[in-house]
Amino acid sequence: MKAKKKRIFDIIQIGKKDDFISRAFDIFIVFTILLNIAVLFMETFDSLCSFDAVFKAIEMITILIFGIEYLLRIWTAEYLYPDCSRGKAVLKFLVSFEGIVDLCTILPFFFLSGFVALRMLRVVRILHLFRINAYYDSFHVITSVLKEKKNQIISSVFIILVLMLFSSLGMYSAEHESQPEAFNNAFSGIWWSISTILTVGYGDVYPITFLGRFMAILISFLGVGVVAIPTGIISAGFVEQYTKIQQSDGSGTVKATIKVDIDAKSPFCKLTVKEIEKRYHINIVVLIRKEEVILPTQTTKIKQGDVLIYQKEQVLPLV
Repeated sequence: MKAKKKRIFDIIQIGKKDDFISRAFDIFIVFTILLNIAVLFMETFDSLCSFDAVFKAIEMITILIFGIEYLLRIWTAEYLYPDCSRGKAVLKFLVSFEGIVDLCTILPFFFLSGFVALRMLRVVRILHLFRINAYYDSFHVITSVLKEKKNQIISSVFIILVLMLFSSLGMYSAEHESQPEAFNNAFSGIWWSISTILTVGYGDVYPITFLGRFMAILISFLGVGVVAIPTGIISAGFVEQYTKIQQSDGSGTVKATIKVDIDAKSPFCKLTVKEIEKRYHINIVVLIRKEEVILPTQTTKIKQGDVLIYQKEQVLPLV
């Protein structure tokens, strides 16, 4: 029984290239997600109302598939979190991002005939598209860069929020007497500040006083610079990633890429990335932990069950 349960877990997880059944299941789930989303959009066309019965049938079948997969993931949760007890593993999956997305995309189906507020939950089904992210390594690179740079991104977003509040309050002070209907209070300027800082500028609300226009010029210039900060941070993250995985440095040496599974006897186990790179003179490229690709930092500690991919320089033989 345990062997069958473990096999089911291997199938419903991201498939390995040499596991045909698991890879086929991944493709099937991606197809089901896209079909479900396509039906969601086609249901909004009045010209296709004659196909409502077909759409409902497809919707029921796809939701049933999602429901079965969700129950199987709960059933095999202890293999996803081997360090936790059965109950704790299930709870950990239920509150994880993937578990919440799965639940939120299934539940709305049962509330479509209720109040308008509940019917709006059908939009949550679009979250199925996040599931596709798990089946492509290229998306993992993007999410890994965002995770690695999250502190810098949060700081830059905080700066944008501060500038937005400052510009809203300043514009209210400058324009309230001249445009009481447009700038009724400090929060009335938030719409203007967002459209200006993000360089959209719809033009439905704009300053008419000299001071207001002068502030608008300054805020527009600041907005261009501030909004570019997160873009620069993310771009730098990609440059660092591609630099890490560069195979050759052009100096007569080749960086051989080596993949190693970490077990309790591994010399890398329980060491940080910094300790490993310094002690063994290698460059750790990427870390795979519980089917998730991670770009490790210097303080990341290697654990049992991880898969480590690193590079080691080798001198090319002279010809």
